[in-house]
Amino acid sequence: MIDTAMQNKKIHQGRNIKRFREMLGIKQEALAFELGDDWNQKKISLLEQKETVESDILAQVARILKVPAEAIENFDEEQAVNIISNTFTSNDASTLNAVNIQPTFNPLDKIVELYERMLKQQQEIIDKLEKLIQNK
Repeated sequence: MIDTAMQNKKIHQGRNIKRFREMLGIKQEALAFELGDDWNQKKISLLEQKETVESDILAQVARILKVPAEAIENFDEEQAVNIISNTFTSNDASTLNAVNIQPTFNPLDKIVELYERMLKQQQEIIDKLEKLIQNK
């Protein structure tokens, strides 16, 4: 049964933008550059402080970060931590069996795949910044 207080809790979309941006290793300046001339580091900082972000800006940021907008809109770190801690602190045998499931993929391959994607994104940003510097 889900606590009603948890259901009514507001998701802080700005904080979620910051979390995803940091997980991907993208600086505020780089995100500002991708959003266009009207943006700068300070404006990104203010965006990340907003509890609710306008849907058009949220969609642009999600596209740049290559994550679904719904992930930014709905991610609740506290709820995720509760689910994880409840899963791994239970002495229930079924939970222990669930933890021992053999994946059908190699987890290292997934880590390498994520790392390569992050490197590619970082190189794209570097290329764009170099192009911007050459145009000045």
